[in-house]
Amino acid sequence: MLPPDTELIARVLAHDDRHAFAELVRRHQSPLRVLLRRLTCGDHALADDLAQEALLRAYRGLRGYRGGGQFSSWLYRIGYNAFLTHIERNRKHAATDEVAAVEAQASSKRRIELQHDLERAMTALRPEERAAISLSFFEELTHEEIARILDCPLGTVKTHIARGKDRLRQSLKPWRGEV
Repeated sequence: MLPPDTELIARVLAHDDRHAFAELVRRHQSPLRVLLRRLTCGDHALADDLAQEALLRAYRGLRGYRGGGQFSSWLYRIGYNAFLTHIERNRKHAATDEVAAVEAQASSKRRIELQHDLERAMTALRPEERAAISLSFFEELTHEEIARILDCPLGTVKTHIARGKDRLRQSLKPWRGEV
């Protein structure tokens, strides 16, 4: 039976056990990358770079983990911060890059077309809305967990999700037979 995250964290902090941290990475890197791929609108290379940055920050800042929530939520917060830092650095070019990445994924199959339109609609969301929607619907986290990850009040998370859903609904009207 594998040890829980808390035991692995304790081993890293007490003995700088890199094997314990490697186990934490094995457990959490895939979900972190999936989240970051959604936030970066499918840019796998960027998402992997941000995941690597987040894992490095987590290792360096592990003493700052208070254990009040799940380790994965803490790690998602670090990944989200890495994403925000990237956006700030590349604010002028980000919108153009995201649209180009989404357009490159177009395909003739209806399911892929829907995925394409959904991703395009996600790029139109504000980063906070995109993060809240991704964490809620794709990662299936609670609003409270999302509030901790995004470091904002619960009401703000609910607003981001509601506004994001409204914008997605508007963007995807043609799929519902509306014009």
